[in-house]
Amino acid sequence: MRIGADVAPVELSRGGVTLRPLRRSDERAWHAVRARNREWLRPWEAILPPGRREAPLTYAGLVRRERKQWREGSAQPYVVTVAGEIVGRVAVAGIRWGAECGGSIGYWVDQAHAGRGVTPTAVALAADHAFAAGLHRLEIAVRPENFASLRVAEKLGFVDEGLRRSYLYIDGAWRDHRVFARTQDMPRIGRYWTQGD
Repeated sequence: MRIGADVAPVELSRGGVTLRPLRRSDERAWHAVRARNREWLRPWEAILPPGRREAPLTYAGLVRRERKQWREGSAQPYVVTVAGEIVGRVAVAGIRWGAECGGSIGYWVDQAHAGRGVTPTAVALAADHAFAAGLHRLEIAVRPENFASLRVAEKLGFVDEGLRRSYLYIDGAWRDHRVFARTQDMPRIGRYWTQGD
C-alpha cells in the first residue's frame, strides 16, 4: 500500500458488500438509485446554502472528478454494491496529509437496504483502507436526529467528541452535527472490521 497521495482506486469486499469506484457505465444505475432515494436522503445530505452557486456537474464530470481525487489523495470515493447492484455511497473525503493525516467519512444507503448491516460494513471497509493508506484519524459527522447513522458510528467504535453547531447546510438550514472519531491505533475488533488488531 502506498502512503499518502496517489493511492490507486481499489475494490473492497466483505460479507456480500463491495466498494468500488464509480464507473462511466454506472450512469443509468446511479441516476436510478439517486432518484429513488431523493426524499429518503433529503434530511441528511448537505447542499449549497442560498447565494452560493456552482456550475452543474455532469455525470461524466463526476466520474472524472472522483478519479482526480484518488490521484491527488484528497478523497477515496466509492459506490456500495450488493449482488452487483449500486445501493449506496461511502467516501473518505477532505483528506489532509501533512501533520494531521486525517479525513471525514460520509455515507448513505438505499432505503430498501437500510438496517441490513450494509452501511457499517461499507464504512468499516473504507476506514480500514484509509488507515492502511496512511491516514491517522477519521471523523464521522452526524445530525443528532439521525439515529440510524448515530448507531453506525457507535457499532464501529467511533468516539463521540461533541457537537459542532451550524456545521452543514442541509434541508434549508444550517444544522448541528455530532462528531465521532477514530484513530489508526485504536483496536478494530468486531464483526464489521476486516482487520482485527
